[in-house]
Amino acid sequence: MSEDIPYHAKLLVISDTGMFQKNNSVYGFGPVVKELEALVIFKSIKWIGFNRPDQVDNNAYLPIRKKNLEVKLLKASGGKRLIDKFLILLYYPYYFFSILKEIYGAEYIHVRAPSNPAVIAIFLSFFFPQKQFWFKYAGDWVGKTAVFYQLQRYWLKKLNNNSKVSVNGLWNNQPENVINFENPCLDNSERENGLLIIGNKKHSSPINYCFVGGLNENKGCLIFLQALVAMNLSNTSIILHIVGDGHLKNQLEGLASTLEIKVLFYGSIPKNEVAEIYNICHFIVLPSQSEGFPKVIGEAMNYGCIPIVSNISCIAQYIIHKENGILIEDITPRGIITALAESFQIQPAKFNQTTYANYKRASCFTYDYYNNRIENEIFKMRKSLKN
Repeated sequence: MSEDIPYHAKLLVISDTGMFQKNNSVYGFGPVVKELEALVIFKSIKWIGFNRPDQVDNNAYLPIRKKNLEVKLLKASGGKRLIDKFLILLYYPYYFFSILKEIYGAEYIHVRAPSNPAVIAIFLSFFFPQKQFWFKYAGDWVGKTAVFYQLQRYWLKKLNNNSKVSVNGLWNNQPENVINFENPCLDNSERENGLLIIGNKKHSSPINYCFVGGLNENKGCLIFLQALVAMNLSNTSIILHIVGDGHLKNQLEGLASTLEIKVLFYGSIPKNEVAEIYNICHFIVLPSQSEGFPKVIGEAMNYGCIPIVSNISCIAQYIIHKENGILIEDITPRGIITALAESFQIQPAKFNQTTYANYKRASCFTYDYYNNRIENEIFKMRKSLKN
């Protein structure tokens, strides 16, 4: 282990990630819980997040089991109404002093952006030049996005040398402190299981497709179903698995009832159950309107699902059209129909070749790879600051 990060080091995490208390345990949004619990290079972690008791029945949340991970719950703000967005400003003094207090006692600080707490941390980073900040921008770094997110991208490019910014993808003309950084989603047991699954998976009828994500407009599940309705699927042997929840669920179920193929809805389910869906599927379809790089792509690749995904953000840097997946250039029902038609043409030999190649590529989405890069690339700046 590098001398730059001694094992006694403490990490402060600043985020708006949802958490809640239940049965004497604290639950957090599953992917982030897994990511932080996998950070073995820190002795202790203090995690600031938003108290979200409204999510108590959401199966995507996991209990925080590691004793070295302490949480601090902030009152959540925001909402869909205009008045809710305006009221966020009233919470800023409360967020500011809560975050400031924790920064005083931290040396290594990890901030998850874009978010309201991230805005405060960006400002405070200029007043603590001897502390090490790592801002992880989870969204699309270069594409069109909301004005609030555009402002955060602009500010993150202007940070001082005590801050690193990790983003999805490699982009030209970026400041030196902005680096490409893969989202981790796979542990060693999942890698071992994935290799076994791929070895036994056959490209034979019925062909299983899956969608994994929120059932909302941005994720593209509605236009995906509209595309299927417009296709002639009477002579196909296809099963579609839809994992996730959201306000479009009833509308999607209505569309699915008109299809000539079997469609299964699972709602929000734990990660291990999502893996069981990947195990039986041949393709994952993600016609997102806006993304950074979805973790589900790396997960699906690990289990032998060929990605059919939107050509947005940095996705094309990992998925090469007709080489290891299919890119949706036109995110409309017509564009999805074209992409699905191309997937129908993939033969068993090509399928096997692609799934093995994708399994190898998925090694960059492991927690081991993640820890190594944090230790050697994110917080490596400590030496330069001491000189």
